[in-house]
Amino acid sequence: MNYRMLHESGELQKIKDDLLKVLECCTICPRKCKVNRLKDEKGYCGTGRQAKVASSNPHFGEEPPLTGRYGSGTIFFSSCSLLCSFCQNYEISHLNYGREVSPLQLALMMLDLQSAGCHNINFVTPTHVIPQIIEALIPAVEKGLNIPLVYNCGGYENPETLKLIEGVIDIYLPDFKFWDNEIAMRYCNAGNYRDYTAKAVIQMHRQVGDLHINEENIAVKGLLVRHLIMPEGTAGTGNIMKFLAEEVSTDAYVNLMDQYFPCGEAAGDSLIGRRITPEEFTKAYKQTVNAGIKRILI
Repeated sequence: MNYRMLHESGELQKIKDDLLKVLECCTICPRKCKVNRLKDEKGYCGTGRQAKVASSNPHFGEEPPLTGRYGSGTIFFSSCSLLCSFCQNYEISHLNYGREVSPLQLALMMLDLQSAGCHNINFVTPTHVIPQIIEALIPAVEKGLNIPLVYNCGGYENPETLKLIEGVIDIYLPDFKFWDNEIAMRYCNAGNYRDYTAKAVIQMHRQVGDLHINEENIAVKGLLVRHLIMPEGTAGTGNIMKFLAEEVSTDAYVNLMDQYFPCGEAAGDSLIGRRITPEEFTKAYKQTVNAGIKRILI
């Protein structure tokens, strides 16, 4: 793994130091709250100096190239920098369910998942705690961690932060939720969602390229984009797929997801207060194909 080479060269320590310095006036995510998280001040994500973890376990519900036979080693971080109103993990993201962990405790979670045979370490909602993840990665590497790292996020990323961790992450797994910034403002309080997510996905692809799957059908490196089809076309599927095909790659691996259901605050909403119809799924699939995307998981 490339992160092991970064550790051997001393670069991983430098990356950790640079990220921790950002926490002094936090601009880790696009919210750019500028609080001093090293002094345990909390901004939009409600997370201070220590990361909080809700759960850690092998997971078999991810994409087949990630789960394989033995599962994806997921570590679910508490809270979020996006906080979608319809979040399916509302207790973890909005209510901040979980416990604070030290770097060594987080490192041991990674190692336990590797020992369980997991094909990768899957950081779920890592955006606001990437400095703490890198801080924990150092002792994890020193104790033998040697499987791919997955950055499983909502897509709402600060590209400058992604540049700081170049070479560390093996597989980027972002959502691309919305094309219309007004819709993103309505449901995520993020009126600049498309702008940041588009730049972030381009940066991710520049770092890791298209998804590479080995002879055992396990993903080892690259970009995998998730897109949740929403009722009434609110996600803007056609525009997102056109962007991916034209600005990223027609070989971008896209998971076109049909499992939306109204969670959190979405119940009763005039646009997203219901599940999608078969016709809406068919339309989204055709838009993806017509955009030129070649690798579609449904």
